This record gives sequence, C-alpha cells and structure tokens, in this order.
Amino acid sequence: MSVSTTFPVQETHDESGANLTGYNRIVLLTDGYSTPFHAKTAISILRYRSDDVVAVFETSGVGETAEALFGIGGSIPVVASLEEVDADAVFLGTAVSGGRLPEQWKPLILKALLRGVDVVSGNHQFLIDDPDFRNAAESSGARLIDIRRNRQNATSTGMPFREDCLRVHTVGQDCSLGKMVVSFEVQRELQRRGEDAHFIATGQTGIMISGEGIPVDCIVSDFVNGSVEALVRRNEGHDILLIEGQGSIAHPSFSAVTMGLLHGCAPQGLIYCYEVGRTSVKGLDHVPLVSHQKMIETYLANASLRCPSTLIGIALNGRNVSREEGEAERRRMESEFGLPTCDVYRDGAAPLADAVIKLRGELRS
Repeated sequence: MSVSTTFPVQETHDESGANLTGYNRIVLLTDGYSTPFHAKTAISILRYRSDDVVAVFETSGVGETAEALFGIGGSIPVVASLEEVDADAVFLGTAVSGGRLPEQWKPLILKALLRGVDVVSGNHQFLIDDPDFRNAAESSGARLIDIRRNRQNATSTGMPFREDCLRVHTVGQDCSLGKMVVSFEVQRELQRRGEDAHFIATGQTGIMISGEGIPVDCIVSDFVNGSVEALVRRNEGHDILLIEGQGSIAHPSFSAVTMGLLHGCAPQGLIYCYEVGRTSVKGLDHVPLVSHQKMIETYLANASLRCPSTLIGIALNGRNVSREEGEAERRRMESEFGLPTCDVYRDGAAPLADAVIKLRGELRS
C-alpha cells in the first residue's frame, strides 16, 4: 500500500503504508462542516465502514445520531468530547476547500494525540508539518497519518497490462458526484456474483475505506500516469479492476489529474457518472457544465489514445430529485445513449455489473 507517511514511526515514505483497515474504534471529525458538500469522506466511511466507527465529533449535533446528522450511520452517536468514547483513531472526515485544516480543530487533534490516539488526515495540509502535532505524537507514541503525503516518482512505461485483467474506470461530468461510490458498488456486486473483482482507490476517501491506493491529486504531474500504471500493475492479478475516477476532464482546476488517470490505467471500459440537476462546475458557479454527449466523446477519444476504450454504462446520482424524477431521468438517458443506466445509491449496481461482464465476453471473443 502506497498511501501515507506516519510519525513518529518514520518520516520517510513507507511503501507498506499504514494499516488503515486495522482501526475499529474510529471517531469521525466533522465539527462545523457536517454537510454533504464538506463531509463526503465521513459519509462514505459511515456507508462502508460503519462497524468500525464509534462516534462522530460535531459540537452542534450533540445527543443526535449519525443517521440524524447525515442520513446514514444508524445509531452511531454524535459527541463533543473524546472522553465520551474509547477510540483508537480520529479520522478527519471532511474535504474542505483547499484541503486545509480548520483552525478550530487543532486543540481537539492535540488532545487526541496526547491521549495516544492516532490521527488520520486526507487534507493537502499535512499534520506532520505542524511541530505541535509532532511533539504531541512523539510524547504519547500516537501516529500522524497523512494520506496524501507521498513520494511517488514513477513515470509510465506504456507497457501493456495482463491480457486477462479487465480494467473499468469511472469518469464524470464534474467533481464530487459519486465516482468512488459507483466503482465500489460495482466491485461489491461483482464479488457477490463470485467474480474476482478489486477496487482501486485513487483518492483519500477510497484509501480510508479500502486501506490501500494512491492520492493522485497530490502527485507531481509527471508521475501521475506512471504511479497509476504501477498501482494497476500491482493489482493486475485480479480478473476485474474497478478504478476510481477523480475530477473531470472539463474541470478548469482538476482536468490534469483526470487525464493522468485515463492514460495511467488504460481502461477498456468507462462508466460515465453525473448528478441530476447540476448545471455548473463544482466550486466555479460561473462555469457551465459541458453536455453529456461532448463529455463522453472527449473521454473516449482521450482514453483510446493509449488503449481502445468503450463506454459501457451510465451512473446517475439522483440525490437532489425525487425517486420518480430520477426514474424518468434514468429512462431518458438509457433511451438517448442506448446503454444501461442506474442510480447505485437507490437501486444498486446490477445493471452496471452486467455491463462489465458483457464487456469481458466481447473482449474475449
């Protein structure tokens, strides 16, 4: 696993990474940012690792449950003090703009470290760079784990992957609309059918859930393609890889990461993801979204520069519309593009898993 640097264990990059799946008494810190826009990391951890979460830290929601706060997480309590829970780690559960640590969190993080509780962060601002955090960790033996801190330095070889390893990659019309969830849900559905399918995490939330991966948005640009290629190659013993997408090829801020992923994983199949009703680019309201048709054509053209690629399905996110409106949209998109379309949040990923199996059959024949 190539994910993080830990302190005080060591200050250099550790190819074995931290055992993030070893924590089973996690407190999710979202204090002051407990909204779907900011707390998508916490929400995904509640979705996929709820058995490992003992509490959510949010002072404004004390006495409530995670279910009441986020609509997921059942009876996991919301607390305002670490003394209320027996924790082995605090996971920072937000994706705050710019990846910076909210200043009001520093006292809580220091308190956790002094109690010997590890702190795991996916922010661009690294915990290990703060001398107060380092001193607290050193005095107690706790670990600072910065998911995004890395020393990836591989350039792409352009060599083909194992022929019988099918690579399916999620791409999107924009950021933060469910590419990770779609990849993970398709992988889980394939596993339920007995297939050897594996999820490849490329962002901090996916890494926190699966325990392995690389943070592609924090890798030097020359090394994105090669680092993704190397990650895929380490996992090409599996029959099917579901590779998490990042950003959007049309996003003015994040298109470079998206392109690096496309060429690094050389997908044979793409699943296109979008959010129903969204009209502008996330974080840039003055920038309108590009049409689905143009986005799909652009993804296929650029992916196929390295490896022939085809669109196998569409995943819509209908969180802001009713079930009836979402179903009408699903039928419309399915009719327009002639491809299986579904909302994995509401209806599961079976149609997309069917599409993966169909693609494998077509490639083998």
